[in-house]
Amino acid sequence: MTAAPENPAPDGGLSHVRRVLVIKPSSLGDIVHTLPSVHDLKVTFPHLEITWVANTEWLPLLQGNPDLEATLEFPRQRLRGIRGAWPAWRWMRALPERCRSEVTFDFQGLFRSGLMAWFSRSPLRLGLEDAREGSGIFHHRQVPVDPDVHAVDRYRRLVASMGVATDGPAVFSLPPGAELNGAGALPSPCIALHPFSRGQGKSLSIDQVNAFCWRAAQPVVLLGRVDPAERSRLRLPQGCLDLLNETSIPQLITCLRQARAIISVDSGPMHLAAAIQPARLLGIHTWSDPRKVGPYPGESWVWKGGEIHRRRDLSPALCARVQEFEDHDVDTLVRWAGEAVS
Repeated sequence: MTAAPENPAPDGGLSHVRRVLVIKPSSLGDIVHTLPSVHDLKVTFPHLEITWVANTEWLPLLQGNPDLEATLEFPRQRLRGIRGAWPAWRWMRALPERCRSEVTFDFQGLFRSGLMAWFSRSPLRLGLEDAREGSGIFHHRQVPVDPDVHAVDRYRRLVASMGVATDGPAVFSLPPGAELNGAGALPSPCIALHPFSRGQGKSLSIDQVNAFCWRAAQPVVLLGRVDPAERSRLRLPQGCLDLLNETSIPQLITCLRQARAIISVDSGPMHLAAAIQPARLLGIHTWSDPRKVGPYPGESWVWKGGEIHRRRDLSPALCARVQEFEDHDVDTLVRWAGEAVS
């Protein structure tokens, strides 16, 4: 295996290109952040046939996407570890036959995605200059990015380097959703609460979740994933709906569309909610910078440092503040939710 050459061919935009490969296998929030770039690609060059590589669990996010010609499943769970090395090698070797791409965009910027780009055999392979794990050796060209801008804008700059127009509003093409198993429509009006995240220091405590559900003036619907032992500690009032560990991605989309207000910790579902109902979303950020990884639309709301502001009104000083979510902050959420639902 050799490093990619410095001078790519072809050059000069995508007018004479037909097939494009998008590599963004995971995760939920990252895929949502990439949707506007792919939409920009298709709007600027409608003739393009775009194929998107995504992990099995995230393919429902791309179902029926009008900007895509096809999706390509990367079965990440089956290709892990030593036992998965040979199947992974075979999967990558078959990549050129499956997509026959002329240009590949590596939005992931990790060694594995860079290797996918190399195996695609595209005449032009592009990535961002802050790509990690040495993945840049597989790219013909790396696009400069501002490390202080939001992920959505970083990805849009990657396609802008090929003559794609990215000055319009960010468009998130999402599937319509799916019916809830046995639950029917959610209570109306209701507040969707996504309180748990895998990221350290981001989740609400069980006691804070219980307190919010009891103090809220409207029924609360709990969404997301949680350890079953933690879930058993929930003590919810009548009328609240516990859907933790029980919704597929299409069902999650349905819940977010039906909710009158959405509160979420910093996580993938928060970004999904921002794409669906930005003005009715409140994202909770303890240590992360919402200007870079918060809800993208400016009309979304952010809890940061004990204060709630529209994302577009956040100051650099407030975004730099690191502050845990305390028990007394629950009442702040309750007041915001009451105003959002009324």
